[in-house]
Amino acid sequence: MTTQIQLGHSPDSDDAFMFYGLADHKVDDEGLQFEHILRDIQTLNEWAKDGKLECTAISVHAYAYVHDKYAVLVHGASMGDGYGPMIVSRDPMLAEDLPNVTIAIPGLMTSAFLALSLYLQKPYNYVVMPFDEIMPAVHRGEVAAGLLIHEGQLTHTKLGLYNILDLGKWWKEDTGLPLPLGVNTIRKDLPLDVQLRASRALKASIEYGLAHRAAAVNHAMQYAGDMDTETADTFVGMYVNDWTVHMGEAGKRSIQLFLDRAVERGLIPPVGAVEFVE
Repeated sequence: MTTQIQLGHSPDSDDAFMFYGLADHKVDDEGLQFEHILRDIQTLNEWAKDGKLECTAISVHAYAYVHDKYAVLVHGASMGDGYGPMIVSRDPMLAEDLPNVTIAIPGLMTSAFLALSLYLQKPYNYVVMPFDEIMPAVHRGEVAAGLLIHEGQLTHTKLGLYNILDLGKWWKEDTGLPLPLGVNTIRKDLPLDVQLRASRALKASIEYGLAHRAAAVNHAMQYAGDMDTETADTFVGMYVNDWTVHMGEAGKRSIQLFLDRAVERGLIPPVGAVEFVE
């Protein structure tokens, strides 16, 4: 009997690249019938609180609120290895000035927001905006600074914006580990056999994309907005790589440390030991 799996992921170029093998039936689906549900990550984070989808991408930050329902797959993680979400401004400023200005952030459950809170270690003013509106708002001077995720990390210089702080660089220097941003999760009420089959299918899809890069990037371009192919390829390379194929012990350790530090600071509820599906 075929098991149906609703698979939630964002319509971003890196996710599209990652799921190309499954979406175009290029890899073994392990007897599972995947229905791809494309939504922005904020929606997927909210849905995960209700256990809406069997398998879904979420922010690592969101795991703190859904760990009763979901376990983390070791394949499909987005990790910033020495780079990651960044704070940009229209006028030069220092990172220590950030608590004195208003920062546009892309969502309260994003890992970028949690990383910034860990970095600043003090209250600061922020306003929530859709991620793709932040860079223009900073450029127009509507906010002093903005927290960029996605391709803005590569394209902000075209608007003459200054990179004030790279949170992935900070985390790497502080911990020696990649900054955990997004993970794929699966509902714990599914039979273990189904969890493992879904995990293998996902890994096969990621490996297929990396082995057939040009075709996978071409597939991802339909979700790349106004990014050119070269920029999309660079962005995909930042967040679909060896860490994505398998996060390894270092990746697991980083996720646990990231959440533990947030718990210590009172930023998220207790999570205990993160559950991984191997």
